[in-house]
Amino acid sequence: MEIRPGYKQSDVGIIPEKWDVTPLSELVTEFRGGAPLKPSDFTTTGVKVLPKGGVGRTGWLQVDADDFQYCSPRYAADHRNNQVDESYTIVVLRDLVPSGPSIGLIVQIKDAETYVLAQGVYGFKVNERAEPRYLIQLSNTRWYRQLMNSIMVGSTQVHITNTAFKRAKLPLPKPPEQRAIATALSDVDGLLGGLDRLIAKKRDLKQAAMQQLLTGQTRLPGFHGEWEVKRLGELGSTYGGLTGKTKADFGEGTARYITFMNIMSNVVIDCETFEQVQVSPTESQNRAMKSDIFFNGSSETPEEVAMCAVLLNEVHDVYLNSFCFGFRFREDAEADGLFLAYYLRSREGRELMKSLAQGSTRYNLSKVALLKSPLRLPKLPEQTAIAEVVTEMDAELAALEQRREKTRALKQAMMQELLTGRTRLVSPKEAHA
Repeated sequence: MEIRPGYKQSDVGIIPEKWDVTPLSELVTEFRGGAPLKPSDFTTTGVKVLPKGGVGRTGWLQVDADDFQYCSPRYAADHRNNQVDESYTIVVLRDLVPSGPSIGLIVQIKDAETYVLAQGVYGFKVNERAEPRYLIQLSNTRWYRQLMNSIMVGSTQVHITNTAFKRAKLPLPKPPEQRAIATALSDVDGLLGGLDRLIAKKRDLKQAAMQQLLTGQTRLPGFHGEWEVKRLGELGSTYGGLTGKTKADFGEGTARYITFMNIMSNVVIDCETFEQVQVSPTESQNRAMKSDIFFNGSSETPEEVAMCAVLLNEVHDVYLNSFCFGFRFREDAEADGLFLAYYLRSREGRELMKSLAQGSTRYNLSKVALLKSPLRLPKLPEQTAIAEVVTEMDAELAALEQRREKTRALKQAMMQELLTGRTRLVSPKEAHA
């Protein structure tokens, strides 16, 4: 492969000529390991112990408040060489999961607290040749993950030895370029973090709105009057999925079918993910139709029994997975399928379905019990209006999630360019400084 001018082949691939390939041992000035904590050393309060679960892919230490463990101040004082603060960079070199994703990942401590390191977690400082934020970004690349995998040892509890970690060779531009790369990528991390927080906020708002609207605690403008109690069986009837099929019938044929996961994962059936099935014209099978709602009939947990989805598209020659069943409304039924799908996925709807689940290791739903279930319903126009409001919230969430995925893809592309030196962010003079 031809190497373009200004670049060279190295132990870590093609990099700019002025970049170094440097083992971590030449950058690390201090290296601290975990304290030999026994179960009796842990306390309910005191000094926080930094666990392996605290490493997150945002570049910062991430631990939920409820997940922290503690040791006494006296224990911490006796193990000062196992303590770290925000001046240290953190890396996990031991994990119970083979090729665990946290092994070798580097993060910083955001706050001003002092922590005692647990076994398998290490803290280190670097000299003036290295920018910690650059090392953090480098540790999120596929190239670095492959490097860590190549030096792991063990089977039941995999780890990387201190010596092997320090011998690992990294591509290293001059400090000004390291800082420029780290700043550019950290800016995208900030954008991703903002999107994550906004999505979480919008999800909470949607859940609160669903709880209020789908139970009548809050009414949309222009709607009044009492909600009526109806049983599902008064609105229509159930029908079964495909019958008499063998493995050979699936994956070919002109007919299509709605999969189990399509129903489990979506409020509205995704018509782009139908799968093929062979159904002859002489077979007596139940076709799916627009406005039908669907349920999974069984699940490993009672919380996931009878997840509901609605078909909003006109379809032709589409059937239903045999592990599920459909419900078709009567023509004169005062019911909106989308409203019911949202309701049966809401907190109140889930509690209702959970109460109908039967079994111990696998839970099943009785169709008879389902059809007898009482539902509080507003008039059809209000059902439709509520469904439209929740749909708009879903659309807003989907747009934000799509934007987040595009931003993640952008960061991956930036990392590939910047951390290999294909794209430079500093002038030649700065790069050589």
